[in-house]
Amino acid sequence: MSLINTQVQPFKATAFQAGEFIEVSEETFKGQWSAIVFYPADFTFVCPTELEDLADLYDEFKQIGVEIYGVSCDTHFAHKAWHDTSEAIGKVKYPLIGDPTGRLARAFQVMIEEEGIALRGTFLINPEGEIKLCEVHDNGIGRNASELLRKVKAAQYVASHPGEVCPAKWKEGEKTLTPSLDLVGKI
Repeated sequence: MSLINTQVQPFKATAFQAGEFIEVSEETFKGQWSAIVFYPADFTFVCPTELEDLADLYDEFKQIGVEIYGVSCDTHFAHKAWHDTSEAIGKVKYPLIGDPTGRLARAFQVMIEEEGIALRGTFLINPEGEIKLCEVHDNGIGRNASELLRKVKAAQYVASHPGEVCPAKWKEGEKTLTPSLDLVGKI
């Protein structure tokens, strides 16, 4: 079953952000757009490159009303230690959620049970708490924060312009499509 257009399941977890431990739940995601980025583990190889890429664009995400949440099956204590010891992770200002029981990873269908880690899963949650984007990668394939930013803008556009859709490679300000009988066979 696809997670698209479903509500985020109830949960409670602890995250590390800005030198503090904070509590997060499914309610935390409501009222704003939220990008949830699962990664396999702290102190690894591809993960810090992705999280740093997101950190470099964090202000742009915030400007369009999006909070980013990094999630791994590590504890919030491990997130703090990684933040304090890695130059790349030291740039991260967004919350890093600890999921040591794997409850969140299972709820988002990215848990690798035999390894106790998550796949690289990216989810976009709208302000009503519905999942609007779901993308899961093999753990050897890193993601691109610029492409996520583009997709978030497309999702926000579609949400605020009922009846319009964004074509491939759409960028903010470009022409959209209004599906109709007149377009059939003309694209």
